[in-house]
Amino acid sequence: MLNEILSGLNIKPDGIYIDCTIGGAGHSKEIAKRLNDKGLLIGIDKDQEALDVCKQRLKEFNNVKLVKSDFKDVEQVLNNLCIDKVDGVLIDLGVSSYQIDNPERGFSFRFDAPLDMRMDKTQQLSAYNVVNEYSLSHLTRIIKEYGEEEYASSIAKNIVAARPVKTTKQLAEIIEKSMPAKVVFRRNGAHKKTFQAIRIEVNKELDRLFETINYLIEKLNSKGRIAILTFHSLEDRIVKNSYKIASTGCICPPKTPICICGHKQIAELVNKKPIMASEEEQKENPRSTSAKLRILEKI
Repeated sequence: MLNEILSGLNIKPDGIYIDCTIGGAGHSKEIAKRLNDKGLLIGIDKDQEALDVCKQRLKEFNNVKLVKSDFKDVEQVLNNLCIDKVDGVLIDLGVSSYQIDNPERGFSFRFDAPLDMRMDKTQQLSAYNVVNEYSLSHLTRIIKEYGEEEYASSIAKNIVAARPVKTTKQLAEIIEKSMPAKVVFRRNGAHKKTFQAIRIEVNKELDRLFETINYLIEKLNSKGRIAILTFHSLEDRIVKNSYKIASTGCICPPKTPICICGHKQIAELVNKKPIMASEEEQKENPRSTSAKLRILEKI
């Protein structure tokens, strides 16, 4: 959804922009092309391998600053760079293609690889720890809540019984055996929900997301925009709620006679409904099928 993102950000040549999850720099390179010498692009990622790739792909640009950090620590990043306000923010909450397609990272059930799933390879917690060390109740809750998996109890029970589970292939086989054969046949990837749940837990993807989005909205200049790309309902719900609060005035209960909350609208929705990938893009890139893009503009 490159064109939709670039259009949605409404890039100013001399503006300051943040790509909070720079990944392989696919979006950032096009943003950098649209900036002049006075503009600045800050690329954040907690995956050092991704930043190394970005450094090479963006070496022609002098207006790019790369930072190794979790984007949820963006306040510290901006403070370190002495930046108070920005003109645009991009957050792509999906796992990068580089991470998915690299077998040794253990993100995909398409490859037989050690259970890992860490976006930041320096952190201690990995998918192996979650799968082999969490209690049955904890594992069940994660798969049910983060994966929205109806067979969570059965999957968790079979994982615990099969420990130690060391590879993605082992995990995928356990998941398949934990649900009816007709469901496995009907689903486009019976393992997706459980792998998603474990990945979210490993990387704490939903932790502080709401607060970080609110902070970034506050840091926007007038007419500045934030564009967030999500790939599952849990993320999208958080983004939608954050945008709703920012674009709404009074948030008192409906029956309150006069406003006592003091809440003021600070932004406007650019698109009331999420922007979806075109049919052509979905055919070329199946991963874009579940993508939803929401854009907000600061008043």
